[in-house]
Amino acid sequence: MELKAKTAKESSVIMTELVLPNDTNTFGNLMGGRLMYWMDIAGALAALKHCGRPVVTASVDNISFENSIKLGNVVHIQAKVSRSFNTSMEVHLNVWGEDTVLQHKYKSNEAYLTFVAIDNNGKPIHVPSLIPETEEEKVLYDGALRRRQLRLILGGKMQPDAATELKALFFK
Repeated sequence: MELKAKTAKESSVIMTELVLPNDTNTFGNLMGGRLMYWMDIAGALAALKHCGRPVVTASVDNISFENSIKLGNVVHIQAKVSRSFNTSMEVHLNVWGEDTVLQHKYKSNEAYLTFVAIDNNGKPIHVPSLIPETEEEKVLYDGALRRRQLRLILGGKMQPDAATELKALFFK
């Protein structure tokens, strides 16, 4: 069955959460684990919108926190598919904090998560290809193959010599 290609904007999700006392550490900052939980949900929703099937988290790339998000601030998580492969989708997430009293919005972090679409028996299933439209989407799309190869090498599923896109960065 031929799957119809989709655009990145068709998978776009913006999730908003209020940071409550139960979400924070002893310093009054949003706990990293709680944020990762929310990011996983937002990413899964974007992947689900892209493929129209249940998805499972396959990998989480490095997450570096630029700015902490304080108790009482709002968290905005934007997620959208940056590239799809055979059965997997890479989802790019941007996270902002917002102090609504001071009306100040600030970058917290960004990350890439990979999801696999599954059928009714829990087996991987093909996903639609992705059509990048904007310049930012094209940059994310082009870099996705290198990020995928790095994930596969680190996960022991690809030999470094087979990573042609990664080798091209270092060798002519």
